[in-house]
Amino acid sequence: MAVAVDVSRFENVSMAPPDPILGVSEAFKADTDATKLNLGVGAYRTEDLQPYVLKVVNKAEQLMLERGENKEYLPIEGLAAFNKATAELLLGADNPVIKNGQIATVQGLSGTGSLRLGAAFIARYFPGVKVLISSPTWGNHKNILSDAGVPWSEYRYFDPQTVGLDFKGMIEDIKAAPNGSVILLHGCAHNPTGIDPTPEQWEAIADVLEEKGHMPFFDVAYQGFASGSLDDDASSVRKFASRGFEMFVAQSYSKNLGLYAERIGAINVILPTADLAARVKSQLKRLARPMYSNPPVHGARIVANVVGDSVLFDEWRAEMQMMAGRIKGVRQKLYEALLSKDKSGKDWSFILKQIGMFSFTGLTKSQSDNMTDKWHVYMTKDGRISLAGLNLAKCDYLADAIIDSYYNVK
Repeated sequence: MAVAVDVSRFENVSMAPPDPILGVSEAFKADTDATKLNLGVGAYRTEDLQPYVLKVVNKAEQLMLERGENKEYLPIEGLAAFNKATAELLLGADNPVIKNGQIATVQGLSGTGSLRLGAAFIARYFPGVKVLISSPTWGNHKNILSDAGVPWSEYRYFDPQTVGLDFKGMIEDIKAAPNGSVILLHGCAHNPTGIDPTPEQWEAIADVLEEKGHMPFFDVAYQGFASGSLDDDASSVRKFASRGFEMFVAQSYSKNLGLYAERIGAINVILPTADLAARVKSQLKRLARPMYSNPPVHGARIVANVVGDSVLFDEWRAEMQMMAGRIKGVRQKLYEALLSKDKSGKDWSFILKQIGMFSFTGLTKSQSDNMTDKWHVYMTKDGRISLAGLNLAKCDYLADAIIDSYYNVK
C-alpha cells in the first residue's frame, strides 16, 4: 500500500543552476544552427572538430587485452606502477625527492578528485588555514574548497588593461595573507587565462612564499599538453621542490593522454622526510576510503603502460607535440584574422602570449552572450574560449564574432 505524503521532505530543494562550463555543452547540443561552435569545454578536437583518441592509448589498451588483466579492486592508494610513473613524470625520475622517498602519492579521481582529497586533508589537519586562489581561476576550485569546508580568498592575477598578468597585485596579495596560508598555483597553462608567470617571476613567487611560510598547492592539469614538453610544463613544480618546499600537487591525465572519461590523476604531497611521507600517505588513504574506497584501474594501467614502455612513451610525446602544435596553429591563425579584420589598431598580441588550450579574450558577459546569441559561438561567460575546440577553417568566422561583440556590445 502506497504511503500518502502531504508535504514532501524534499520541498525545500531548489533547482540548481546549470554548471557554468558543462552547461555550455548542453546548450550547444540543443542548437541546430550549422555554424555553431563549441569553445566552452576544454576537450581536444581534431581539425574536423571531432574527439580524438590517442593512438598510443589504443596500443596500451591492446596490451592490456593481450595480457588478460583482471578487474579486481586496486589498493586504496591506487596502482603502484601508476603512482611511480606519475611521480617521476612530475619531478623527474632522478629527483632527490623521489630517491629519498619524500613524496606521498595517491591515485585520485582525475584532477578534480585529487584536488578534493588534498582539500579534505587540509580541512582535517590544518583547520582554519585559508587557501588563496587566483582571480580568476578554474570555477571548480571554489566548489571543491567550499564543499571540503576549507576557507578561501582570492589573489589578483589577471590585469584587464593589459590582458596579462597582474604580477604586482599577485605579490601584494600573497604577502598580505596570514603567515602559513596555502597558495593554489597553476603549474602551467593557467585556466582560464592562459597567462603564466615567467621563470623569473616564479622565483619571486617562491621567495614570497618562503618568507611568509606559505605552502604551495599546485594544480597540474596540462603537463606536456601546454607546450608539448613534459619537462618544460613541470618546471614550476620542480623549481619549488628543489627549494625544499612542503607542498601539495594535484595531477590529471584528462588532457595530455585524452583520458577524459577515465578519471585518472593523483595527489602528491612533497615532504622533508620519508617518515613524514609515509604518515601523510596513510592519512590520505584514510580520507579516500569513505569517499570512493578504491580508484579506477583501466586508465591507471594505460598511463603505466605508456610511461613504462620507451617506444610508447616516445610515441606519446610525439602525439602531445602534435596536439599542442595544432592549438598553437589555430592561435596564430586567429591572431592573424583579428589583425587583418580589425582596422582600429587594437593590440591583439595577447592571443599569442597566452599558452595552452584556452584564451582569455577580455570579453564581458554581455559580449560573450552576443557571441552565443548572434554568432552561435558557445563559451563561458567570463570570456574564455577553448582553442582546442577551434579549427583553422573557423578562425575567420570566430574573428568576425569577436570583433562584432567587442565593438558593438557594451
